[in-house]
Amino acid sequence: MIETIYGDIMNRERRNINFALKSNGMTEIEFFETEIAAFKKSKLREDMINGNKYYAGKQDILNRKITSIGENGQLQEVKTAINNKIVDNQYANAVDKKVNYLASKPITINCDDKNYLKALNEIFNDNFHLTLKNIAQNCLNNGICYAHVYYDCSGQLGFKIIPGYEVIPFWADSDHTVLDKAVRVYNAFGYEGFNSVVIEKVEIYSEDGVEFYELKNGKLIPDVNQNNASYIVYENKHGDHEEYSWGKIPLIAFKYNNIEQPLIDRVKSLQDSLNLIMSDFQNNMEESPRNTILVLKNYAGANLGEFRQNLNTYGVVKVTTIDGIAGDVETLRIEVNSENYKVIIKELKNAIIENARSYDAKDDRLGGNPNQLNILSMYSDIDLDASGMESEFQASLKQLLYFINIHLLESGVGNFNNTKVNFVFNRNTMVNTSEIIENCIKSSSILSQETILSNHPWVKDAFAEIKNKAEP
Repeated sequence: MIETIYGDIMNRERRNINFALKSNGMTEIEFFETEIAAFKKSKLREDMINGNKYYAGKQDILNRKITSIGENGQLQEVKTAINNKIVDNQYANAVDKKVNYLASKPITINCDDKNYLKALNEIFNDNFHLTLKNIAQNCLNNGICYAHVYYDCSGQLGFKIIPGYEVIPFWADSDHTVLDKAVRVYNAFGYEGFNSVVIEKVEIYSEDGVEFYELKNGKLIPDVNQNNASYIVYENKHGDHEEYSWGKIPLIAFKYNNIEQPLIDRVKSLQDSLNLIMSDFQNNMEESPRNTILVLKNYAGANLGEFRQNLNTYGVVKVTTIDGIAGDVETLRIEVNSENYKVIIKELKNAIIENARSYDAKDDRLGGNPNQLNILSMYSDIDLDASGMESEFQASLKQLLYFINIHLLESGVGNFNNTKVNFVFNRNTMVNTSEIIENCIKSSSILSQETILSNHPWVKDAFAEIKNKAEP
């Protein structure tokens, strides 16, 4: 599966737009129509949609049907049969743990230029931190998502999340860092007369601006309700509107990993198996003809298919007396061993945790008073995965600075193009507070007060704490 996904992603890069137009005699619109049709049917997009569906609890078990052999020997649905559909959403649990581990706390920005740092902190405010947390969730469900940089109606710089299943990226490089063009396909609600309808909207992004279309029967039709536009519209002192571009496409790709693989691909089969075994366990615990072997004597029916159908549908069968021997239906009861189910369920949950690279909050190592080494051991898998995700996010945030620096330059704040910035992700991990405080005390003779307070679990601002302590 990984090879298939990786191939689909890399294929997007090989489909060079200019080459396609020259070699096949296609127009640019025809090229995009072909790419949109292929993307909508692709395994890559299906996996992205599955990630979002499974996170929301809309999983395959909900479509399960109980079937039996009918009178004609063919399988048919038995709507009266017991059919529990249990969703034990361990996938969503893993996503939430990974999101909150990496992105629940605001990032810290380190910069030597105080003016630049102040400006960045105003942009990377609480609203942005919430956006970044939602980006992390989107990345896990889709493998990749995009932050669209724009100016809102009040002229403020904003960031809008676009999920991966809506965007077809055309990369200019093999590392997938520079966009040549991008196409967004999404549904919007509109009206035809007095009837509400769903309209497929298409936006084509280039360095110069955005083109707006509607997709009808696979064809791109210019959107009559929205004109093509540049990314920035500025009103000068004469009242005239001037249009500008950023010089780059203002879509920043945030990736879960380097192959842009959704988390669901690692655990879908395990999640489906868990749902199935729990649903079957519930079915077997309830009264059902499926947990008995039936012994027939003088059955008054045509064949066994009719017998099974009557039993599943009506819950009764007809018997008769032949040659003085009374008809009967005897049962050999199949006892359901709940312990077997418990073992399988536990193993499946552990397998999901391991393959999702999450952690078990009920780990035996947390019993009593766990030491810091045990805690770090429990977090080892999720910490390694978070490190890879953080590396991808660091690169994306650096790309985001390109647009922020232009904004700050044009706003008259200053030119910070060559100023170094470092982003620190403050991970949300469990700690043994007593042990850390004890180590801080033991280090007082060899470390500075600033270093000790920076690592103290109760201190958020070491400099402020030093100042407060010095005050009488």
